[in-house]
Amino acid sequence: MAHQKILILDFGSQVTQLIARRVREAHVFCEVHPCDVGDDWVRQYAADGTLKGVILSGSHASVYEETTDKAPQAVFELGVPVLGICYGMQTMAHQLGGKVEGGHLREFGFASVRARGHTRLLADIADFTTPEGHGMLNVWMSHGDKVTELPAGFRLMASTESCPIAGMADDDRRFYGVQFHPEVTHTQQGRAILERFVLEICGARPDWIMRDHIAEAVAAIRRQVGDEEVILGLSGGVDSSVAAALIHRAIGDQLTCVFVDHGLLRLNEGDMVMDMFAGKLHAKVIRVDASEAFLGQLAGVGDPEAKRKIIGREFVEVFKAEAARLKAGLDGAHQGAKWLAQGTIYPDVIESGGAKSKKAVSIKSHHNVGGLPEQLGLKLLEPLRDLFKDEVRELGVALGLPPEMVYRHPFPGPGLGVRILGEVKKEYADLLRRADAIFIEELRNFIDPATGKSWYDLTSQAFAVFLPVKSVGVMGDGRTYDYVVALRAVQTSDFMTADWAELPYALLKKVSGRIINEVRGINRVTYDVSSKPPATIEWE
Repeated sequence: MAHQKILILDFGSQVTQLIARRVREAHVFCEVHPCDVGDDWVRQYAADGTLKGVILSGSHASVYEETTDKAPQAVFELGVPVLGICYGMQTMAHQLGGKVEGGHLREFGFASVRARGHTRLLADIADFTTPEGHGMLNVWMSHGDKVTELPAGFRLMASTESCPIAGMADDDRRFYGVQFHPEVTHTQQGRAILERFVLEICGARPDWIMRDHIAEAVAAIRRQVGDEEVILGLSGGVDSSVAAALIHRAIGDQLTCVFVDHGLLRLNEGDMVMDMFAGKLHAKVIRVDASEAFLGQLAGVGDPEAKRKIIGREFVEVFKAEAARLKAGLDGAHQGAKWLAQGTIYPDVIESGGAKSKKAVSIKSHHNVGGLPEQLGLKLLEPLRDLFKDEVRELGVALGLPPEMVYRHPFPGPGLGVRILGEVKKEYADLLRRADAIFIEELRNFIDPATGKSWYDLTSQAFAVFLPVKSVGVMGDGRTYDYVVALRAVQTSDFMTADWAELPYALLKKVSGRIINEVRGINRVTYDVSSKPPATIEWE
């Protein structure tokens, strides 16, 4: 099925992915590509007739500097609607004959914008109306420069006291610019504005729905793989689990999952993974217990980055050995594997400069299994590479995976290795596993009366951290000298910033009491009340 689509050109904003997520939430397919694609690329991208509109993202740059990126001129010649956001509005104005200048008053944070001119984009969208009858929008601003002169054909669409041109519109050509950021949750009508642009002005068909995507994805996997065999590194995390379920739906026993248990998983997690995939889905899963090897390599190592590198390196070596055996057909299969599957998702593709043009500077390299496709001579299968995390979760539920697995909180790749401060020991991992399990169990059990939701669902990430210090305690008539754990729970919409969760005292009291009474070796529990920034979510 050829989905109609929106093209998002990224000028380097930290929140470009949020634009794409908002468009996808309207059930319209979109892709993010770097802003420096050429005119020929844009025309080719639109050649099949599925392109319905273009969105230009924000940026930290200034459009009047000669070295600054501009939008490909072809964008304004395609005949499709264009929406410029922040810098996107400024480059639209600059390129179409308007004027942009550095502002004397910068706007960062909340602002009230007056909608003007009753343009198609903002018509009947407002947060409140002033006594004079002016429609007002509560928005999020982040800019220093501003448009000071409209291009020909445009009229004023919005303004603030410090930014007289906070929005501009050319309804005839369906070109629109807003100085604020509709993609962030702080802009209260942002979703309505983006849906107005995508669904009404662009006329895009809202057919990007995960339950319908399964059939498309299954057909694509079958076309790509044929009758060849596939290996997948199953970590137990959401991405690899959904990828495994999807590929298994497509090719059944042609898929072999390799589950490397590094001894740093959560309580009973390895057994849960095996029960789900080998037991319920009847997938072929090879479980490799490499816990002794991992713990041996980690002995005496306390530096967080060193621990991460050791865990990553050891995982690659263990997986590589098993994959080489499967590739050679030494497991008794009728043929060797030809494909390596990864749970790469769309943010990974964007962040690694993985857009089709390959012209963007790479922000970070991304290899789920350490570049193994090249090392093993296997072809790469990435069935989730077009999906955001929330879409992956929706797909997982549609595939029949239990919601409690699909909607689990994020868990770091190195596992408990970075939730044990300092040196990693088996004793520490065993204590932490049990304490963490109690915390999560009580979060699930404790219901917030105001929302009717559990505190597990009300937090974005929650876990226990093992502190390699001992404190004096009293249990019964005896003195104890045991370890300390810290509890961490945060709430966030994007994980770029996060607030510590104000858990009820009754919940914290119960968790603390259970851990101290049930986990022999821990006699003190603390709660982390640090937000991000300045702290990070994980401790290491």
